[in-house]
Amino acid sequence: MRRLIYRISLLFSALLILNSCADDYLDTTPTDAIDKDQAFSTIKNVWGALNGIHRAMFMQYDRMDQAGQGSMMINFDMLGEDLVMNSSGNGWFNSTYKWRNHRSESSSMTFYSYRFYYKLIANANMIIHNVDGVVGPEEEKKAIKGQALAYRGWAHFMLVQMFGERYVAGQNNKQLGVPLMTEVTIEPQKRALVEEVYEQINKDLDEAILNLDAGIGREYISHISVEVAKGVKARVALAMQDWETAATYANEARTGFDLMSEKEYLSGFNSVDNPEWMWGSEQISIQNNYFYSFFAFMSANFSSSNIKSNPKSINSTLYHQIADTDYRKQLWSETGQEDDFPIPPGGKRYPYINKKFLAENSGSSIGDIPYMRASEMYLIEAEAKAQLGLYGEAADLLYALAIQRDEKYVKSTKIGQELIDEIMLQRRIELWGEGFRFLDLKRTNSKLDRTGANHKESLSIVMEVAPGDKKWQFLIPRDELNANDSIAQNPL
Repeated sequence: MRRLIYRISLLFSALLILNSCADDYLDTTPTDAIDKDQAFSTIKNVWGALNGIHRAMFMQYDRMDQAGQGSMMINFDMLGEDLVMNSSGNGWFNSTYKWRNHRSESSSMTFYSYRFYYKLIANANMIIHNVDGVVGPEEEKKAIKGQALAYRGWAHFMLVQMFGERYVAGQNNKQLGVPLMTEVTIEPQKRALVEEVYEQINKDLDEAILNLDAGIGREYISHISVEVAKGVKARVALAMQDWETAATYANEARTGFDLMSEKEYLSGFNSVDNPEWMWGSEQISIQNNYFYSFFAFMSANFSSSNIKSNPKSINSTLYHQIADTDYRKQLWSETGQEDDFPIPPGGKRYPYINKKFLAENSGSSIGDIPYMRASEMYLIEAEAKAQLGLYGEAADLLYALAIQRDEKYVKSTKIGQELIDEIMLQRRIELWGEGFRFLDLKRTNSKLDRTGANHKESLSIVMEVAPGDKKWQFLIPRDELNANDSIAQNPL
């Protein structure tokens, strides 16, 4: 069956996910009967289409390891060294941890990651190409279009990081990237060059920022604000080693967001009410993802078979690099045996297990999912400043974050690579479990090294991967290759 992005109706793809956000609209019009004229007949309906994209970020797809961006966050950390599996559990994410799934063109993971981000792009394209013709306030249309453009840029960015080789500043980045989908079309597209993909990503984000700046403000944190778009722009610049742009946009992005308190940091990373969260999905009771949820795999306390048998741990080497005076260290248990350290009824205890993520309770996997926080912007700005040789400014930025986590932290006097290493250490601690590690290793051309810690080789299989190895590229899914004669596979 020809199941791929280009062969599904992009209109229906965009609108089939409206059921969570436009109930009054769908009560009178079945989703399989929606046409373009109806979808873009009123500004309210266009908001519904945009809200459909927001809902797609954490809805259930085909399998329990396919629940929007939360599942991709788990995949990215499973491919790193900082998250540790303690057992095979009930099987979920095992092949990703072993570096097998993303290197199989027939795996459900490669298909899902490809389909998920291109679904968002297809949805965004429908809005981008139609919202200008809708009758309604210009400020609303700009806000809608800006968010759609930001989604399109962000989704292409996620795809090119996975399926393309890393971007290298100062070189001609003519390695194969991913198909660029900027039009409403069902025609298969060839893979654009990495430099072409990044050019389009930046074009989309720049236009998104202009529209969002001129549009009405967002109502919910699940919506993309101008600050979030600038945060994505900072991430892209970091991946491109465009240090000045990364520093500028990270600084602008975090403006108006406070760093969280110790109490907030230790409260379970499950609420969009946290003042540090810039972007995230808010999950309400009627949108419960049950055993598909991010918290069904990553929380300490939800009573799923996966968590009971395979609670997730931190890399022991990383744990022991955290200062005892740093309250973040309380998110993990060195022995795992403390009676007050939460586990679900009947759950197993292992060393270095986490309680960073807490579900609503052992019987409910509900929890909000963080996609962007202000602390990340401090770390981006610090890394960029250090790369520019502005070591004093970089140390000041790192201190501004670290002193909030550890009252005994002393401002770094390091320079050069030693300072960059300290910033990256803080990044690993701060963003543990939030889906950054694989992408960070790849963009910095670093080695995967799971040796000397608590990874079990019998579970992980792969303990080391050299920088630049072909294994850093996801394989194009077989369904895409079968349906698109214009596309080429990555090295097998």
